[in-house]
Amino acid sequence: MAVSGARPRVSWACDPDASRGRLVFEPEMPPRSGFRRDCDRIIHSTAFRRLRHKTQVFVFNEGDHYRTRLTHTLEVVQVARSIARALGLDEDLAEALALAHDLGHPPFAHAGERALDACMARHGGFDHNAQSLRVVTRIERRYAQFDGLNLTWETLEGIVKHNGPLTDREGRGIGHYADGLPHAIAVHCAQQDLDLWSHAGPEAQVAALADDIAYDVHDLDDGIRARMFTLDELEPLPLVGEALREVRTRYPGIDMPRTVNEVLRRVITRLILDVVRQGEAAATDSAVASADQVRRLGRTLITFSPEMAQAEKALKGFLYPHMYRHERVNRVMAEAQRVVRELFAHFMAVPQDMPPSWQQDLESLDETRRARRVTDYIAGMTDRYALDQHARFFDTTPDLR
Repeated sequence: MAVSGARPRVSWACDPDASRGRLVFEPEMPPRSGFRRDCDRIIHSTAFRRLRHKTQVFVFNEGDHYRTRLTHTLEVVQVARSIARALGLDEDLAEALALAHDLGHPPFAHAGERALDACMARHGGFDHNAQSLRVVTRIERRYAQFDGLNLTWETLEGIVKHNGPLTDREGRGIGHYADGLPHAIAVHCAQQDLDLWSHAGPEAQVAALADDIAYDVHDLDDGIRARMFTLDELEPLPLVGEALREVRTRYPGIDMPRTVNEVLRRVITRLILDVVRQGEAAATDSAVASADQVRRLGRTLITFSPEMAQAEKALKGFLYPHMYRHERVNRVMAEAQRVVRELFAHFMAVPQDMPPSWQQDLESLDETRRARRVTDYIAGMTDRYALDQHARFFDTTPDLR
């Protein structure tokens, strides 16, 4: 990676020694920092292990070489740590946020999320970021003193706010949350204020961009592998086309797999270097001297340069029609949405068909709380388990290929 050298910690990095702490007090455990402990807890969680069999774009049985939520997450971690290291930010916090960012995703990628959101329309909807918070604060049950993982304030803040503020200073929802905050976020913030009106700290902003970089590049790789488009179709695109022409000029006659790898490694390096240069310049121009100043800046500090933002937008503009909206993907995901909808309807009608651990106090739950219980159960499923469960109760389980 082009940005391998570590820099001294900058003043505007989040400092684990100055953390706002955990909801339930725990003594520190040197030599691990609080942020390092957050990483370790996430890695050992059940939700993290399940990412191995959750869809990124292609479902689990389409091939062993396509990305899953787990492999995507590991790539985001690598990119986030590289950027954080180059900027002098806290690498462990950047890693924790990258590790946790997809924990709330249900089976079948965004198709599963759309299906659960529709099922929960009368009960507040479904939001995968809010579900990630719910996983790490309530659903994981591994410790004697508390539910969840009892992560640091900075990690929880980053999980919730990595894409920007959720409310104004008066607590009114803004943007995507103008109609109200997701239940999981509202409930947790009543116990532990995450300053939803401010931007997230710099490491969370790094993790958000690392997510974009990782899925842009690996979706190009998977799309070519799946023969949804060819390298030649990418040549008109800025950034990718430039890298392709450079590789073909320097290495004429190399085989396709090597060509793809050489192109994509150049693309990811240039995206990372751009974020680092832009972040350094923005920090200097804004004269931030602490992570709290970054939060209160009123805008995102860690961004692409305007030129790179346009190139990245063009790349997404290509991927949407050629991959995410491809007829093959749409057909499979339409069937996947049906699986999720039918599972939700079944467990709402017959909640006793959920495992015993999910049936506790069912008779005391009103419809909305029962719907959240069912949603938590389904959202935690892997693709394979969701299909297996569907086959238990229905004769029309699709073969998602």
